[in-house]
Amino acid sequence: MRNFLDRTHARLGDFWWYSLMIFCACRAADLMNAFVGLWLVPKYIGPSELGAVVPLTHFANFLAVPAAAFASAFRNELTRLSVGREFGRLKTLMRGVFTATAAFLFVSIVVARFTMPLFLERIRIVEGSLGLIIIASSFVSAVAPVYTNALQALKKFRDQSAINFVCAPVRLLVMLAAMPFRAISGYFVGQASVPAFNIFASVICLRKELSVRPEPYWSRETMRKFSALFGIFLASGIVSGIYCLVESTVIRQRLPDLDSAAYYMTTRFSEISTYLFAAVNLALFPLAADLGGRHDARRSLVVKALFANIAFCSLVAVVFFAFGRQIIGVLPNGDKYSAYWWAIPWLTAVSAIGSVQGFYTTAETAVGRFGYMKWLLPLDLAYPALLLAVTGHGYFTGYLPSSWSAFLAAHNIRSLSTMLWWITAINSVKCAISLFCLSRLRSR
Repeated sequence: MRNFLDRTHARLGDFWWYSLMIFCACRAADLMNAFVGLWLVPKYIGPSELGAVVPLTHFANFLAVPAAAFASAFRNELTRLSVGREFGRLKTLMRGVFTATAAFLFVSIVVARFTMPLFLERIRIVEGSLGLIIIASSFVSAVAPVYTNALQALKKFRDQSAINFVCAPVRLLVMLAAMPFRAISGYFVGQASVPAFNIFASVICLRKELSVRPEPYWSRETMRKFSALFGIFLASGIVSGIYCLVESTVIRQRLPDLDSAAYYMTTRFSEISTYLFAAVNLALFPLAADLGGRHDARRSLVVKALFANIAFCSLVAVVFFAFGRQIIGVLPNGDKYSAYWWAIPWLTAVSAIGSVQGFYTTAETAVGRFGYMKWLLPLDLAYPALLLAVTGHGYFTGYLPSSWSAFLAAHNIRSLSTMLWWITAINSVKCAISLFCLSRLRSR
């Protein structure tokens, strides 16, 4: 068997072998995640509150943007230090990350103190303990990539696969214990258990590399370089956070409760189309980093990943186009959501379109090229601004010309199908620009 696996590895190559390993481990875990997202959550959280889950998740992520940006900048440095086997400096850097995270946590608690009550009111949720749970969830989620990225940079894909496999039953057990008491709070406690377990398990897997004596890392030059990386990822994280938060909040605020709940349910199914993307993207980063300035080779790697992912998304879309209504109908409250089956293949197509930008930007980030932000950040700011202008124009009645108000009112977002057209449009624009940039990649 070992010889067979070695021959298969040699035939597939590192990229597809590691992608397949991660994909199989994650998909086995997703059987339990599917039970959580499609049965446990709608069983305990009714249609009137189910639509608030997605915006609450994005609000939690937004609170942790600085810590997440620090972790992203750390990923690039970690890859470089790992290639050079500089584990003493790596250990020092990891300590610095935790010190910075503690400072970010304090700032976020202060920000949440003033913003959380207003946000919960706007998405029609009243639950006193939810604020602290969301903060805890967001920060363990932000810190966990520090360790998982270490495993990724060191190409410990076997350890990553094992951790991903075990995370699912951990999350399931925690939610089974917590959700019967307070449904939404229990959901976020379960969400926090996954990154917490990731940190614990990754430390065990990295014990050999982290057992070395710490060596000096920080210097004036290093601080300048690291600050530039942190600034790039912070700007990107803030803009991306605003993008996701505004989009999900508009869905919850402006759509009827049933439409926003149906969006949650249909995205649980359409996210199946992202499974291959997540596994391939994880393997893509370190392999693209190894290729460095060999632009043609990176371009070829991205194109292969794109074709495989589009084929997978097409298969998922066909299945749900044929059987989507019947599948939703067997779930808790499925009779309420089955009429929205059409959103699953639609969102699956959006996932395929979005993967173009995802693969391209990952390959560029892996080699420290951030030119794509010149067009990505303005687009990601313009989109939520337009959403707010169309859905929130009522606040400016009397100040806007009547013709403008009439135009915005005619194009307001009042249904899930209207919202999906907006989501499709912005992803199509980013896909087209990514393909254009990808076509211009040439070796120096």
